[in-house]
Amino acid sequence: MKLLRNTGAERVIDLVRPWVGPGNQLDIVTPALSLFAFAEVLGEVSKLDQARLLLPSDETDLAFLGSAADRGSRNRLQARWLAKRCASWLQGKVELRRAHGSVPQGAIVLRDHDGRPQQAVLGAFALSTEGLGITPGNPLSLIQASETTEESALLSQWFDAQWAGLQTNPGNKAAL
Repeated sequence: MKLLRNTGAERVIDLVRPWVGPGNQLDIVTPALSLFAFAEVLGEVSKLDQARLLLPSDETDLAFLGSAADRGSRNRLQARWLAKRCASWLQGKVELRRAHGSVPQGAIVLRDHDGRPQQAVLGAFALSTEGLGITPGNPLSLIQASETTEESALLSQWFDAQWAGLQTNPGNKAAL
């Protein structure tokens, strides 16, 4: 595993983008879901065959409108349009499950068209612009990325175990 600074050329988004495309699968555990982070990968995620999204319990604020670093994005007045695109993606391509409580850190597993894990990222990040490295985030965040398919497989096993331990609730998407 290598450590990511999540700035410059060592950003989470730069590791994710090559694997987010037609025929591939994206698995995400995230404490937040920013519409502006979604906008950054909108073109890519719409081409995925499927995605599995694990979010905190229903009571948790997901920071849809980002943080102070997203003020410029909010000023573009695209939040409603992005929310519709995100809802459409969630409805059409995403299987959603909710954790029983909070989600303390983020994880991403990217799988090829055969479902084999190819890239994994784990650490103090979320599906937010800071978490993806698009806007400046906390420099003390510890984020690790796999360097081999074996390391990716280990993290994918952890994700699969978490996923299997949670029940599917058809109302999750509607509530979100």
